[in-house]
Amino acid sequence: MPYEPYLPATDMPRFVRELAEFVGFDETEVATVRRTAPLVLAREAALTAALYEHFLKFPASARFFLGEDGEPDRARVERRRHSLGRWLRETAEAALTHEHAYYLLTIGLSHSHRPQGPVVPAHFMVGAMSLTQTALVDAFATELAPAEALAASRAWNKLLMVHLVALLLGYLPARPS
Repeated sequence: MPYEPYLPATDMPRFVRELAEFVGFDETEVATVRRTAPLVLAREAALTAALYEHFLKFPASARFFLGEDGEPDRARVERRRHSLGRWLRETAEAALTHEHAYYLLTIGLSHSHRPQGPVVPAHFMVGAMSLTQTALVDAFATELAPAEALAASRAWNKLLMVHLVALLLGYLPARPS
């Protein structure tokens, strides 16, 4: 059957499914993500806190979380941590469903088409995903036997790359793939 181009955002489930197949995120990786999810979720608060504290260290990323007085808006940071925690919990299910595919696109759009305040540049989305991957690798290396840590890192990295590409669709102009 020949490949028929389509606009990814018009069929996110197909796009996410094809991308997962492309990166080799299969049932083995799904099982690994789900098996290691409790380890990741036990660190949810620490992971989200570390990520937002990292953002606040750099003026270019801190500006998204500052109040009118130039100080960190802790209420806003807490809301963003809550949203990041939700994404992490949903990611830990490794369910590439119709709803989840469009949830990822919505996140990308919400960062790239903000009704108030500056648009979050795509490179911060990429950087945040890298920081998340690094934190997970460190957690796996600390808590799991080497072979299981490697398997968990590979599986989560594949899934996070699928997520990243879906998130970045919100930044890109629509065109057939």
